[in-house]
Amino acid sequence: MERKKIMIFIYRLGGGGAARTILNIVNYLDRQKFEPILVTLDFTYDYEQFVKEDVTFIKLNTRRLRSAIIPLAKLIRKIRPDLLFSTIPNYNTVTILAKLLSFTPTKLIVREAAFLGGNTKENIKLKLYGFLYRFAHRVVSLSHGVKENLIDRYGVKRDKIQVIYNPVDLQHIDEQAKADLPKKYHNFHAKNDKKVIVTAGRLVKEKDQETLIKAFAQVQKDIASDLIILGEGELEETLKKLAEQLNIENSVHFVGFQNNPYAFFKRADLFVLTSLTEGFGHVFVEAMATGTPIVSTRCNPGAEEVLENGKYGLIADVGDVEAIAEKMTAVLQKSAEEHAEMVQKGYRRAEQFNVSTIISQYEALFLETIGTRDEPVAERK
Repeated sequence: MERKKIMIFIYRLGGGGAARTILNIVNYLDRQKFEPILVTLDFTYDYEQFVKEDVTFIKLNTRRLRSAIIPLAKLIRKIRPDLLFSTIPNYNTVTILAKLLSFTPTKLIVREAAFLGGNTKENIKLKLYGFLYRFAHRVVSLSHGVKENLIDRYGVKRDKIQVIYNPVDLQHIDEQAKADLPKKYHNFHAKNDKKVIVTAGRLVKEKDQETLIKAFAQVQKDIASDLIILGEGELEETLKKLAEQLNIENSVHFVGFQNNPYAFFKRADLFVLTSLTEGFGHVFVEAMATGTPIVSTRCNPGAEEVLENGKYGLIADVGDVEAIAEKMTAVLQKSAEEHAEMVQKGYRRAEQFNVSTIISQYEALFLETIGTRDEPVAERK
């Protein structure tokens, strides 16, 4: 069988769930069936070191997203891939426009990972995205909750959407989790008299680390512990000031972006996420894969789907400081047997998102889409 060329476009391979998903897709597509071609803008980021050598990796000569439309269209026309794939609305918009301007029969799939919308301005923007998604042959939804949002707010037809969860490279996570922490952080788990709580995510309003820090302050009253915050963002100084106001600044550690967050997860007694919303919650699976129990807000739709409404981790309402603190304390005070049960449940749940399982779903979708007629699904008669 002739290998199918799959061109995948993303702005850059920076940190975040979208980049990890793209990385897993290009690295693990069956090379007997597919030839992966990764296209980014002219950036250099840490995740690039993990791209396998047999992936054709092309950088467009621009750092502005809207300036990428014409160069990407020319690249599509030159390479003539069988299928074009992208993720995140802004990147999808560029990909769709470039595909149309390429005047090629290349098939197109876009992926939506976030649960967006809510106010009038945002909902109007989503309708515009939905109009553009008419030109895609299929739309991949990160979760069933995101799928319903695509139908309700974007106006995408139900039969055009396929739910595929994030692929998670469990073997890679296991290997990375066993690595040593950076030298300056070696003492985090050496303090046997203190519990270690970890979180990861951009320091932005949507992740609501403010609620986590307030809840941690309450936990501190009963349990000696450290809070390790992985991630960077615009709210870092604000969050540091909050920790100072609560007199817990010596126990709250901002360690920035880490190439290997799994080593931190593995050495923690608890992983906590207090996001307002999560389309999927890739980090839930990663934490479970390292054997770390989870407390989360009910950040729809991701938390309830991945954690199955509390089966695989404790859940509290968004913004409820007291409830989150109570759940954190409950996990930290569990007996050894109860803790081991949570860990084993987490391992079993993580296995369901293993990269081999999820990539096989992408492969089937890619081949099915390549084999369809030229017109997008929504336009068929």
